[in-house]
Amino acid sequence: MNKRLLTLTLPLAAVSAGAVYMSNKLFNVAFKRVNYVPETSADKQKYADEYYAYVDWYRQIPHDTWYLNENDPDKKLVASYIPNPADQGKTVIISHGYKGNRETMANYAKMFYELGFNILLPDDRAHGDSAGKYINFGWLDRLDYIHWIEQIIGKNGEDEKILLFGVSMGGATVEMLSGEKLPSQVKAIIADCGYASIREELVYLLHNQYHLPEYPIEPLISTITKQRLGYYLNDVSSTEQLKKNRRPILFIHGGKDTYVPVKMAYENYASTKAPKQLWIVRNASHAESFWYNPANYKHRVSEFLGTYFK
Repeated sequence: MNKRLLTLTLPLAAVSAGAVYMSNKLFNVAFKRVNYVPETSADKQKYADEYYAYVDWYRQIPHDTWYLNENDPDKKLVASYIPNPADQGKTVIISHGYKGNRETMANYAKMFYELGFNILLPDDRAHGDSAGKYINFGWLDRLDYIHWIEQIIGKNGEDEKILLFGVSMGGATVEMLSGEKLPSQVKAIIADCGYASIREELVYLLHNQYHLPEYPIEPLISTITKQRLGYYLNDVSSTEQLKKNRRPILFIHGGKDTYVPVKMAYENYASTKAPKQLWIVRNASHAESFWYNPANYKHRVSEFLGTYFK
């Protein structure tokens, strides 16, 4: 190798090695399991007292623990089931957000409980009490939810009506679940601030939070994801799944969301041909729509259910 070629090759090799190092680091930050719930963003800390009051309600109300793959410690999934004494023949499955768990959805659980629903609160893979090394951003979780649906029907009977509900990553999870072949008992879906695709979300965060370029970081992370989770980032798309959706769906999104930009709500809304509604909560940030005005949130959800969940 001549001296000129060596002079060019060494910096390129260093840049390449740096990109690989950075991509691995970002993959671990984004995808690797953490065994705690991170502190909420500063704009939502003002709701702490209300949040913990809901958590106290969840901890005190009678509930059962359900499992998938109970005897396999590497695949075991855990959920809480709260039966409603009103017994109106309807159950909501609530999908939690990124690095959350079933307890963090206590406010939504109480709202739906007051609306007469039984409640199923799963911990997704690599969250809470469920097994798993890596967060999969709802793509593999969506298949687990099919089995949770089957458990509900097995327990409550063929006449049970099921609502799918999720927030943030959970919103994207139920959006992606909407494109699967679902039992007829699933009647409607509510998705709060779900992303359009994990690739689009990652690229957005690379630019806005880390000030990094899309290339070569995104393709390298996508390759790592394929190796460790079995899919490329391009495979994970709410919009593509929503094209196959036939259930009525309500999209909710904060107008000041800087984590999952509001344009993704419009992308998701445009993707489905099913009966649909879109509610932009103008002054709410990411996952703040409920907290911004709980009574109004419950009212809008009730209106949607009154139209499409009969």
